Amino acid sequence: MTESTTGSRTGSTTRNTVRDAGAGERIADWADGRLGVYGLGRKYLRKIFPDHWSFMLGEICLYTFVVLILTGVYLTLFFHPSMNEVEYHGSYVPLNGIRMSEAYSSTLDISFDVRGGLLIRQIHHWAALIFVAAMFVHMMRHFFTGSFRKPREVNWVFGWLLLFLALFEGLLGYSLPDDLLSGAGMRLIEGMTLSVPVVGTYLSFFLFGGEFPGHDIVARFYSIHVLLLPGVMAALVVLHLILVFYHKHTQFAGPGKTEQNVVGQPFFPVYVAKAGGFFFLVFGVVALIAAVASVNPVWLYGPYRPDQVSTGAQPDWYLGFAEGLVRVMPGWEVTVGGHTLVLGILIPLLAFPLWLVLIGAYPFFEAWITGDRREHHLLDRPRNRPVRTGLGVAWLTGFLVALAAGGNDLWATHFHLSVNAITWTARVLLLAGPVLAFVVTKRICLGLQRRDRDKVEHGRETGRVRRLPHGEYVELHEPLSPSERFRLTHHDQPAPLEPPPAEDEQGVRRRVRRAVRVRVALSRWMYGPGSQIPKADARAGGSEAAAEVAAPAEVPAAPEVAAASEVSEVAGGEVGS
Repeated sequence: MTESTTGSRTGSTTRNTVRDAGAGERIADWADGRLGVYGLGRKYLRKIFPDHWSFMLGEICLYTFVVLILTGVYLTLFFHPSMNEVEYHGSYVPLNGIRMSEAYSSTLDISFDVRGGLLIRQIHHWAALIFVAAMFVHMMRHFFTGSFRKPREVNWVFGWLLLFLALFEGLLGYSLPDDLLSGAGMRLIEGMTLSVPVVGTYLSFFLFGGEFPGHDIVARFYSIHVLLLPGVMAALVVLHLILVFYHKHTQFAGPGKTEQNVVGQPFFPVYVAKAGGFFFLVFGVVALIAAVASVNPVWLYGPYRPDQVSTGAQPDWYLGFAEGLVRVMPGWEVTVGGHTLVLGILIPLLAFPLWLVLIGAYPFFEAWITGDRREHHLLDRPRNRPVRTGLGVAWLTGFLVALAAGGNDLWATHFHLSVNAITWTARVLLLAGPVLAFVVTKRICLGLQRRDRDKVEHGRETGRVRRLPHGEYVELHEPLSPSERFRLTHHDQPAPLEPPPAEDEQGVRRRVRRAVRVRVALSRWMYGPGSQIPKADARAGGSEAAAEVAAPAEVPAAPEVAAASEVSEVAGGEVGS
């Protein structure tokens, strides 16, 4: 449609066009003229997304976050974040007449008196558990496939911050009901706060509003839980998705896939339809789990009392790592400058964020070692990066050992073991386990690389055995398909950095900085001959296998073995006679 300012005929035509246009088209034209939505839609709605099962992990994170927001809004309508004591008179008869805080009383009302309240509470809690688990696995997928490399370092930091904030967001929400179980966790937080040198006492008073447990902690946690952290996390989610759209989506290597293209399906309508269905699938699974599996039954624990603790008190799984660090740490204390340092609490307090920082800062550490400034849009196979994969498995091993140590009392009571033996075993594994896991994982990756190289050079084993004329039995191999050969040989193998020359152009001995020497040594450790197997040449792959299949037929069979040769080829490696 063109616009004209002269001539009655043109004006009449314009009026007829506007009158004939539908309401939806007029709204779209109005929005496009002011917001440019057509250009944005044309650019981004047809954006291509690759399809792989591991990509759904990020969608589970997003959809459970949406479920948390929806159910959290519903719960805020009935929850009273107050520590004022009231006498309970409600539907849960065993606690009638018991004095408790308004927070705990309103939690009981939500569970037993609000229609659908218990189901919503269960959905909210299960969604939080799945949300953190999905983010954890999603981050590990990015780590092992190397998708954190340029230009996605900033997006990796956003995802890491989301995981870090989710841990504290879960802790705050877990503490809001003011029941006996969450109160035990609050006591641990108070002990960690007091262990901070010099300012620990002041921090504890500011946090709890006075002597523990104070009267303001639930209200303060409530404001942070429903306003501050969700707002920051929502902003990070939006920025994370914007960068996913801005950068090309990563994809695994394959025929037709390069660093300059993306092979997949358009965002609209294919991906949108699949994503919408997957959202309802995730929501339905979470609701089903919440309906059949009880979690955090606060009415069984009772209201919090500072002089009591519930038996077998355990935090949610994502905080079991911090709990385990405290339990395996010896109760050491030292006095420095008149101040007592409780190392049994202070060291775990420092180790918990440090362990998370190690994985968050790794992309920048690897980029510094390799000096790689290229953009990467193709993902690595974990076996092709043995050192990185070994470091990731070592990190996970330390995390899982500390997580298991957080339940040392339950291991002891359920399996009738000594709690001291379990604690000492966890201490040894916490130090030696990551090292052993790194060595074993690296060797496995190198073995898989040798297997891929052998498969490219000799072909795939067919399971068929043939007897040669001179009586030797050989297994036949067949060449790989071009697509599989491409997949096994397309990856890059970075070369280790070479040290600078000992002398400069004038023959003067060069002074090499220590940082350069360290960088060269780490590069050799990560990409040297002992850390990767040279890959096979893709152009020569399959020729040897084809010759091996054809070779027995070209040799004339001797008369005395001709009859036996006709029945010597069978499937599965078994030979008939």
